[in-house]
Amino acid sequence: MRIALFQQRHVDDEGGNLRAAESAIRSAAQQRAEIVCLQELFMAAYFPRRESAVCFDLAEDVPGPTTEYMQKLARELSIVLIVPIFERRAPGMYHNSALVIDADGALAGHYRKMHLPDDPGFSEKFYFSPGDRGFFAVDTAAGRIAVLICWDQWFPEAARLVALDGAEVIFYPSAIGWVPDENEAERAASRDAWITVQRSHAIANGTYVAAANRVGREGQIEFYGSSFVCDPRGVLLAEASSKDPELLLADCPRAAIEHQRRGWPFLRDRRFEAYGDLARQFRRR
Repeated sequence: MRIALFQQRHVDDEGGNLRAAESAIRSAAQQRAEIVCLQELFMAAYFPRRESAVCFDLAEDVPGPTTEYMQKLARELSIVLIVPIFERRAPGMYHNSALVIDADGALAGHYRKMHLPDDPGFSEKFYFSPGDRGFFAVDTAAGRIAVLICWDQWFPEAARLVALDGAEVIFYPSAIGWVPDENEAERAASRDAWITVQRSHAIANGTYVAAANRVGREGQIEFYGSSFVCDPRGVLLAEASSKDPELLLADCPRAAIEHQRRGWPFLRDRRFEAYGDLARQFRRR
């Protein structure tokens, strides 16, 4: 399975983000990629850095213009696309979503972000309703994959559930970066933690993990890129720049999943009958 991630810098001209994404997708197809993942909310600037009702006008229906555009592109190129979108579900109800479009243009999956941050510069609870579709994997022409979005990447429960649903690759479209009051040591620790926690999901679940992050400054946030793909051992197969847009490609042999799970059979050795308290908010005895 050859996968591609597009690490994108926001451009202000109308339609510029979509054109950049299409160009990257076409380039990935020419390089024999089977799946391309775009970054979180790729169509616009990262608007949750501030609270403004005007930004709700950026949302669109599913299916809608972006869905249909990407379905046509996937069908033309025979490629699987992961398309993050600001979804308008109903008047006054919106989701931070990602669509999985199969190589024939069919909508194979529709994920709504389950975990929503509410921090300075990341006011997502102002805009989005929590997802209601749960955690799942979907079959595509390229393989069985799962999509989680940004803040979801810090939660091991989400990665474990999609792995138990058969995901061979977990994709994390993201928008994470540094805020102004962080010094150099804090910046390095933040980026390292972001990579480390996702590598740990790969190791604990015996899956590939692929994270596509934004890059460049938007308002007070400096998105640090560093998109990457790691294998079931957590080994980095490819990593992008922290400063520049980049199309990142990596080959992900399925045999590595079976090999790793035979040697480190974490899924086999789970004591799931003892984990009931994970469904509680907090546990202390």
